[in-house]
This record gives sequence, C-alpha cells and structure tokens, in this order.
Amino acid sequence: MKKYIYSLLFLFVLTTLSAQRFVSSLPNYEAYKAFRGKPLSDKFSNIESVKVIYDLRKQKMYYFNSNLILLHYDFVTGYLGYNQDLDVFNNRNYSNTEKDRDFLLGNLNHIKGTEKWIFELAASDHMPIPLIERFFNLVKNSTFIGQNLKFYLNNPEMMEWSRQDKFSIPCVKSDYIFNEIKYQEVVGGSNIGILKKYKIKELETLKPNSDEIIILDGTPDILPNVRGIIVNELQTPLSHLVLLGKNRKIPIMAYTDIEKDNNINKLLSKKVELKIEVDTFFIKETTKKIPTKSAGKKKKLVIDNSVTELVNLSEIRKKGINYIGSKAQNMAYLIAISKEIPFKVPENAHAIPFYFYTKHIQNPAISPLIAELLASSQKDSTVWVNKQLKKVRDAIKKEPIDPELISKLNMAFKDAKLKNFRFRSSTNAEDLDDFNGAGLYDSKTGILGDSIKTFEKAIKQVWASVWNEASYNERELFGIDQQNIAMGVLVHRSFPDELANGVIITKNIFRENFPGITVNVQKGENSVVKPEKGEICEQFVAYHFNDGKDETDFDIDYTSNSNLNNNEPLLSRKEMSNLYTVSKKIETKIYRYWRKNQFHPVDIEFKIVGEKRDLYIKQVRPFND
Repeated sequence: MKKYIYSLLFLFVLTTLSAQRFVSSLPNYEAYKAFRGKPLSDKFSNIESVKVIYDLRKQKMYYFNSNLILLHYDFVTGYLGYNQDLDVFNNRNYSNTEKDRDFLLGNLNHIKGTEKWIFELAASDHMPIPLIERFFNLVKNSTFIGQNLKFYLNNPEMMEWSRQDKFSIPCVKSDYIFNEIKYQEVVGGSNIGILKKYKIKELETLKPNSDEIIILDGTPDILPNVRGIIVNELQTPLSHLVLLGKNRKIPIMAYTDIEKDNNINKLLSKKVELKIEVDTFFIKETTKKIPTKSAGKKKKLVIDNSVTELVNLSEIRKKGINYIGSKAQNMAYLIAISKEIPFKVPENAHAIPFYFYTKHIQNPAISPLIAELLASSQKDSTVWVNKQLKKVRDAIKKEPIDPELISKLNMAFKDAKLKNFRFRSSTNAEDLDDFNGAGLYDSKTGILGDSIKTFEKAIKQVWASVWNEASYNERELFGIDQQNIAMGVLVHRSFPDELANGVIITKNIFRENFPGITVNVQKGENSVVKPEKGEICEQFVAYHFNDGKDETDFDIDYTSNSNLNNNEPLLSRKEMSNLYTVSKKIETKIYRYWRKNQFHPVDIEFKIVGEKRDLYIKQVRPFND
C-alpha cells in the first residue's frame, strides 16, 4: 500500500512539474527532466538542456521549460513583465558589465547517460568574471548537481581568462564533452533497408546491395550505394564523408558503442527503419516497403578541347569550366576577387586544359581499357571493376606525356620564387551545384627541375585519379556520363610552410536562421576533411551578434579545440574576424561571377602561411546541403 501511495505521489509531483512553466530550484534529476529540451544549437549531439535566468533586481532564480519557451527573451517578456525590445535586451544583458543588466542568462546542459553537467553562457555573452562565478554558484546551490557542475569555456575571451588562472570555479573545454560523446548525427534523415554489417576491408571485394543500411567498423574512403550508413568513429562536420553523404541525401550516423549494442545486433539481416536526429536515433524492425530509387536523367558532360595552351588564371576566361574545369575556373574568380579584398591566392596559378588529358588517353595503350570498362557487362562485379580501373590508372601513369606540355610548364614557372608546385584535379564533374565530388580525385606535388618528383609524374597521377574507385562509383551513382569525363589540372605553388589549414561554410550549420559562418581548422597540414584516427580539429561558429562591423562586436562559439594544439585556439581573434569578413565578401562576389540570382552558402578552403600568418584562399565551390 505504501509503495502504491509513493508511486502516486511521485507521479503527481512529476505531472505538476511538467505543467509548470518555471521553478526556482531543481532538487533532483526528475525535476530537471520535466524542464529539459534540446539546445538551440546543434553543435553537440546527445545533450539535453534547461534554460536558466537570474533576475538581478529581484534576486530570483528561474529554471524554465525549454520545450515550451524557446528563448530567454520570450521568458522575461512573457512571465517577468519585461517591456523593452529585443535589441535593448541583448545590448544590456550580454554586455561586459553589471551596470544596466537586468538578468543573468545561461544554460544548464547535461551529457545524456553520464554524470557530466555543464553550465554554459551564450558565446556572445561578455559577462565579467565576478558575475560568472556568482551565477555559477547560484546554479550550483539551487540544484542537486553539486561538485559535478563545471563551467564551459566556449569563447576566446573566457579561454584567455582561464589560461591566466583568473577563475575560481571549475572550468572545462570541449574535450570534456567530446570524450563522452558516443553518438553523432552525421547526416540527418530516415530510410528503410536491410541491416547488414561489413568490415571496411571487405568493401574492397564486396559490394553492398542498394537496399541495405550498413554498419561499418571505420570510416570508408568510398561511400557504397546504400540506404544508410552507421560508422563507429565520430566525424568532423565538414569531412568528405559528411559532404558526400549530404550530396547523396542518405542518413549517416556515428555510434562508437555500436559493437556493444545487442539491441541493434539483433536486427542484423532484418528490414529496419532508421531515423537519425541531432540528439538521438531510432532503429526498429519494420514491415514498410523499401522505397524505390528513381533513375535520374543521364547527366551529359561538356568537353571543349579547342584550348591547346596553358591557361594563365590571372585572366578570367569565358566558359572556362568547359575546357579547364570548375576548380580552375573558380580559382580565376578568386584571383580577381583578391584584388578587391585583403586575402592572398596561391601564386603562379595556371590550368592545364582538358586537351592534354584527352590527347593522353587516346593513346592505344589506354583508350581500349577505358572502352572495355564502360562497355562491359561485368559492372556488378566489384572485383572486376576495381581491377579494370587499376589497369586504366596504371596505363595512364606508364605512357609518356606530351613533352610540349612540360616545356610550357617549365617556361611558365622559370622565374617563380618557389619551385614546389601543387597539381590539383579540375574535372568537369566536381564542385558543381548538384555534384560536390569532395575527395574523389587526387592532388600531387611536383618540383621544378627535380628528377624524382617531376611535373610529368604529378600530372599523370592526377589524370589517373579520374579512374579512382571512389570517383568512378560516385559518377555511376549520379548518372554522370563516364564517356565524357575530362580532367583539367589546376597548378599553383605548394604550401610546405602552412601553419594551419581549414574549411569555411558561409552559414551557421548548427542553428537554423541564425547568423554566422562555420569554421573547421587544424594545425599545420593535418587534414580537416580526412583526419587521422583520433584527431580533433578546432571548430567554431563566428558571427556578429548585433550586426556590428568592428572587432569588439564579433563573437566566437567554440564546438571543439584542436587536440594537436593542446586544446588551445589555433587562430587569433583578429584572424577569426578576418575570416568572417573575407568569406562573406567572397560569397557575395562569387555569385555574381556564377551569375546566379539566389544566394546559397559556399564552401571555402583556406591556409594560414608563413611568419606573417598570411591568409590564403585556395578554393571556393557551392555548398550542397
């Protein structure tokens, strides 16, 4: 009887809490659960959050229902009688002083399934240290969390204060959160398919069926044509897996404990429905039909072989995409834009037109192999296709190149200050609105006058990558005409002395309808888009909270810090501000060159180079999200 009464009492308390809009304290986890919601930003998976306000005038604490009331401003106007407009609220309550502040605003976050509790301010909140510590202790004393509560350093200002030991409260950085993350939405969405498990090594000889949702023991270099993918490694948000997955529009998730999850393992070989969301995923057996994929129109590619000279990219060419490829054409646009905006572009940029590739593969030792591949009835055999692709690549690399091309390159670069040059793919099937092609083709370095790292070897390696397994399969999947694929080569100085490299997406990919750019950056030449196992890059969103134009109005919201740089920022505040300004101007100007009326985000690659830490922009292309 007593047990029954206690159960009823507990149910009553829980129901009462759920019906309430706010409380002044959280005595236990059940009270927290009644008010929890999803954070406004999707920068972390597996996080639940409750919003917190402390009224400085009335000295009252409020924890409110994050599902019913999305914003702090909504709460103070709807429940506390606040009557100022949003701009006044923001200017007063995110300032660097207590003067004129009405409220302290924060978020009480919990990593699901752990005892880790994180108190976080908005990255745009410049609350001084005494107020931060006062607010932190008010939260600590009015909740059940106690010593498990930590303060999260999410902007450069706070990190600098922490480095100078100015805080007397326990502070943590992103590694404290990342070390606990077991699940990550890579590409959201849902699909139905047969659940199968493969080892990465098996994909070299096995071809998963197109009606399967597959579990992998690592990150694949080549995305199989399947309904969904589950990997056991966390991904950087702008990795090639993410970009290709978005292009494919298939759900992809990372789940580090997938091998231990018996509930999922019981579903192997069964038809399942997989649904991937930011903070959770669902997978269950289903009787629903697997939807059929409609074959799209065959995408015809254009090859213009009329240009037979090396192309100097300091001059913008008309319809250059048809004879030097999109990457080289976009470099010409960047060079033109750099004359108006303070950033550098790779020096000595030239393009080798399609003509030389087309001439090379017409060699009788190469063209029959390509014809056999494209005409064969054995295309369903992964083993046969991969062997044939290797034969094509080997033949391209074996046959001598037109010596006239090498002479033209030597002449073009004879007065160059640097002797190392990067040879990069610029096909007619990449960097397009509907086909990203991220990571499908190769880039190689050639050294002027060198007997080992020759220009000829670098060019042939790039040409051969047209027939990589990944690039061939992706084109097949998208119905791209393999007969008319052509490889131009973008050539410019290489960067052996880069201090950092990264990718910018000119939108806030973690929060809908909120300003900003998303930046992933890593130390030295370590890859952001294809990191080594265990490497974590620096990632942040940068934005002008009040549409300000000077540096003091600029805000940075960190998601992660580079574990190759001791979890310390790789870029200075000034460099971050410059990235924002430059990338937004490039976005505006590149769309004029592309002659498109509707603006979409762009994907920009950059480097920080040399003693003066010069900003180089090395690539721009549409961001397909």
